Amino acid sequence: MFRRSTLVRLFVSGIFLLPLIVRADVLQVAVASNFAPVLEKLAPVFEQKSGHSVTIISGATGQHYTQIVNGAPFDIFLSADAERPQMLEKEGHAITGSTFTYALGKLVLWSNTPDLVDEMGAVLVNGDFKHLAIASPKLAPYGKAAQETLLHMDVWEGLQDRLVQGENITQTLQFVQTENAELGFIAYSQWLEIDPDHKGSHWEVPADFYSPIIQQGVLLHDSPAARDFIAFLQSAEGIAMIRLAGYEL
Repeated sequence: MFRRSTLVRLFVSGIFLLPLIVRADVLQVAVASNFAPVLEKLAPVFEQKSGHSVTIISGATGQHYTQIVNGAPFDIFLSADAERPQMLEKEGHAITGSTFTYALGKLVLWSNTPDLVDEMGAVLVNGDFKHLAIASPKLAPYGKAAQETLLHMDVWEGLQDRLVQGENITQTLQFVQTENAELGFIAYSQWLEIDPDHKGSHWEVPADFYSPIIQQGVLLHDSPAARDFIAFLQSAEGIAMIRLAGYEL
């Protein structure tokens, strides 16, 4: 017969021989459409390292804000501005003190047509086009930056009948790609992605033409997995991938 001490030793040994069960969480990440392509590259790296899964919900910053206020079950919100994450904190829809800056965006005027857009953006003054695409200034920070640029150049009022507005910066890009507009204001990161060989024409809008596009994130539902994801975005590896995509930090 086994002594009691022997049984105890066998029982304890058996515990350590069992496979370790690690809980894998599924994170719901709402992201501004300009950053979605970057997040699609970041997410698999995080998933491989952590064992967690990331579901990406892309859309306009203003629309995401409204969805969150109305109870959308997102865990993290990566906004295209600093205003909405801070508002969500103040209004009690986000974890207090959890806002963080993950990228600084840049604005580009781009056309599929070579030589249409000059290096000074003078095409906006000369008016050698029928339609100009911008994101909605009310919903999308890049749209607000485009509006500020046109106001700075004193052409906002004169171009009203030529503007084609998208709900977000991705839809704005699609207007130009499908030639529903000859040119449009898009994110610098988008331009790097869709025109890597510079076959079209573009103008990098001077930073002092518009308010800084400070892209902040905020934690909506606290969990170890969500905290790990935010830490990954701010890690050396995450920062390097974000910089490579055309953002500053």
